[in-house]
Amino acid sequence: MRRRNPEPAEATARNYAGAVYGSLLAASVIATAGTLGSFPRLQLAVMLLTTGLVFWITHVYARLVGDRLVGDRLAHQAWSWETIRHQARAEWPIAQAALLPAAAVAVSPSLGLGPGDTAWLALGVALTEQVVWATTAVVKAGASRRLVAVTGAINVLLGLVLVAAKAVVHH
Repeated sequence: MRRRNPEPAEATARNYAGAVYGSLLAASVIATAGTLGSFPRLQLAVMLLTTGLVFWITHVYARLVGDRLVGDRLAHQAWSWETIRHQARAEWPIAQAALLPAAAVAVSPSLGLGPGDTAWLALGVALTEQVVWATTAVVKAGASRRLVAVTGAINVLLGLVLVAAKAVVHH
């Protein structure tokens, strides 16, 4: 029995969910990176990209295991490369969300930013991504203007929590 690919709506929802999750993950990395002291830009960019990749791989694996639990595949059947590639593509937005904050870190010297300001720039980029992805998802789902506004506000609030965390760890 071949595994069916998710319906387009399910795949799209997972892409937006992964992008929002990945953006929050990147923001969390940036917000808490200063707890270990000062760090060079390269280290922050590597932390962002590595964390995004590790969580992407973890989500792909968890999805593959979860599909078995709900009976999408026979429990004793090996995973096909097609199934693995499909899950990897579906979960890719988690890793992809680290790219823009890492790029912001990379270009920060050309903007004349020091390490502290670089971290704030990267955090702003990650949080902007998160708000945009979440808001876009509800707009594409046909949500009312009120729900779009509430979703935007909730995501801004989540962002402010991460900004507060970053301020507390004295970046």
